[in-house]
Order: sequence, then structure tokens, then C-alpha cells
Amino acid sequence: MVKTVRVQVPPSASNLIEAAKEASKKAYAPYSNNKVGASVLTENNKIYTGSNIENASYSLTICAERTAIFNAVLDGQRKIDILVVYDEKTIYPCGACLQVLSEFSDNPLIILADKKGVVFYRLKDLLPKPFTHFSKT
Repeated sequence: MVKTVRVQVPPSASNLIEAAKEASKKAYAPYSNNKVGASVLTENNKIYTGSNIENASYSLTICAERTAIFNAVLDGQRKIDILVVYDEKTIYPCGACLQVLSEFSDNPLIILADKKGVVFYRLKDLLPKPFTHFSKT
């Protein structure tokens, strides 16, 4: 069962939510009309954004969360502390996005924001058993 986690909201949360909201305006979503924006805060206090980019072949669509994460990684960032997802209606990150997030974080704060408000989770609440690096022995 997924539970909502009460956490101290970092001062940068409002900036992150606004950045995700702005990113949602850039989404390319002609098939679902569901414009999602995301932002991530790295350990160096840098903010990166992304939006969903759809394709007629749905399997080629990329989520806003992965776009933001990949933008951070492309800039050399390897540690994500916070992920924010914004949509006008409540939306949760998919399993693929959560797995990618786990590659670049330990147990980051996940903030889901919509017109109604904000909900906080930790990655381990939404993805309790991610795939991990396998040691070669």
C-alpha cells in the first residue's frame, strides 16, 4: 500500500513546482492531450526540467520525468535529490521513470503537484524493490 509521507518541504520546492508547471506547457502531447512537466533538483542545487513527448507509436513516447532526469545527466549531474511531477490532474510516475530515478538517487523526495495541491512521497514508497547494479564475482 502506498502511503503519503509528511516531510519538511525544502525552500526550493515552490521553485521546482513552478519549473515543472512551466515545462508542462512545452509538452508535445497530440494523442493524449495530457501535458506533463517535471523538474529535478540535483545535489548541486541545479534544476532541470522536462516534458512528455509523445509519438504515434506509443512505445516511443518519453515521459516528462525521464526527460528531466536525462537533461540533468547530460549536464554531468549524477545525484538527484528531488523529483517534481506536474499535471493538471493527479498523475504518478510510471515504473520506468521510477527505475531510472533509482539509478541516480538513494531515496529522493517525489512531489506530485496538480491544480488541487501537492502530495509528497519517497521513492521507496512507490518503488520498494528497484533493479540494482549487480556485482561481478
